Parts: sequence; C-alpha cells; structure tokens
Amino acid sequence: MAGGKAMILSAQSIRALRPVEPFCERGVIRGRSYGLSVSGYDIRVTETITLMPGQFSLVSSVERFTMPDNILALVKDKSSWARLGLSVFNTVIEPGWCGYLTLELKNQGNQGFRIESGDPIAQILFHRLDEPAEKPYSGKYQNQQSGPQPAQFEGDSQ
Repeated sequence: MAGGKAMILSAQSIRALRPVEPFCERGVIRGRSYGLSVSGYDIRVTETITLMPGQFSLVSSVERFTMPDNILALVKDKSSWARLGLSVFNTVIEPGWCGYLTLELKNQGNQGFRIESGDPIAQILFHRLDEPAEKPYSGKYQNQQSGPQPAQFEGDSQ
C-alpha cells in the first residue's frame, strides 16, 4: 500500500479525529450506550418513533459527520436493538461526506417497540484508507440537513 496501512480506527484515533459533533466520550441512555467505544462510535436518533412488526422508517442522527478524505465509515446494528428484531441498514459513509446521517430502520421482529429521541441507535466503524480518496464525496446528499431525508433520484428537483 502506497500511502499507509488500511485499518479500523481505535478509540484513540477516533478521539483525535472527532468525525462527529457533538462528540461524547461515553454515556448511557435507557440502558443503551452511546458515544465513543473501544473501536467505534455509537450514534443517537433525533426522532421518537414506534415500529410495528414489518414496519420501515427513516430517522436522523443527532450527530453531524465530517468525514476526512482518508476515512470511510460503516453503519452497523447495535446488538441491544438487533435482539428485538431491529435492522439498521448497513450504509457506507464515504470519504469527504458531511452532514446528518439518515438511517433506514426496519422491525424484523414479532413485537412493536418504541424508539425515543436521543436513544442510541447504531454503531459506526471508521476505516482508514490506504491512501486519501482521489475524488471525495460531492454528491446529492452532501451537507445533508438534520431530519430524515428521502431518496433522491436522477431528475428529482430536490
């Protein structure tokens, strides 16, 4: 690898980088952790929603991302929600992207449940690229505002 070693970032590297604001060392809300973890960052949701079995919903992160050109992140489920049947679609956060993350949620379980505003909802794993991206993200979702954002397709006027 020409520019360096690709790897998953540790808490120390995430702390130095601070790719999310507000940045929290660690906290617990309603029994679920948020903020910095050993090798990732657990983000929170802005909306309060109830998801019935089979229901799908878009929500927004409390945290705003500013991704460096040499960092890519992956959105993963939190096991405490996954055990209830909640799937968080595993999105890629591209190098250079900035904004509030829209998360896609689906209740795959047999019971409905409520997610409160401020609840920890997903974990983010940050990966260092072997070299900075030649063309960092500059697409239609750049500087995404807070609040769930619908899909945009070619020809949309949004």
